[in-house]
Amino acid sequence: MVAPELIKAAQAGDRDALITLLRDIENHVYRTAYYVLGNEQDAMDAAQEALIRIYTKINSYEEKAQFKTWVQRIVTNLCIDKFRRSRPTVSIEQHEMNFTAQQTVEDEVMSSYIAQDIRAAIDKLPEHHRTVVVLRYLQDFSYNEIAESLNLPINTVKSYLFRARQQLQTILRDYKKPSSEAVR
Repeated sequence: MVAPELIKAAQAGDRDALITLLRDIENHVYRTAYYVLGNEQDAMDAAQEALIRIYTKINSYEEKAQFKTWVQRIVTNLCIDKFRRSRPTVSIEQHEMNFTAQQTVEDEVMSSYIAQDIRAAIDKLPEHHRTVVVLRYLQDFSYNEIAESLNLPINTVKSYLFRARQQLQTILRDYKKPSSEAVR
């Protein structure tokens, strides 16, 4: 969570505070862009553009909304615009996973296949469903925070999540965990 004093200092023109603020949020911004857009290069471009927009618009932030939802709205809107402009073919890149020391190499390989399969299923969702899934399950946003970030009614957010879960169930219905023989 970003300290309110840091935000106020950045808005008052304190360049060091603004740089600190941007550094504090850059990983969050990139992670959201990556999950929404699905590939590293587009995510890096969108994150950079979002940070620049935050830099230039910091004075327009009002405390009506939480800072993280204001940032999230900027990132998400940029990603949706980018997605609509380019309609990219989303590659299935493996998200970095933290493996514990106890896991075997086989467990790591199995986990990476499962993560790829889940990512591929999420990538098949329409952009508005994918966005709410990313915000809810990967960024741990509440329904209210998602509604505020996307400027949607809360019931629409709930509906999108419900439909997205149904679509994921359909996509993954016949999913079978890869066997260790298939991995070898």
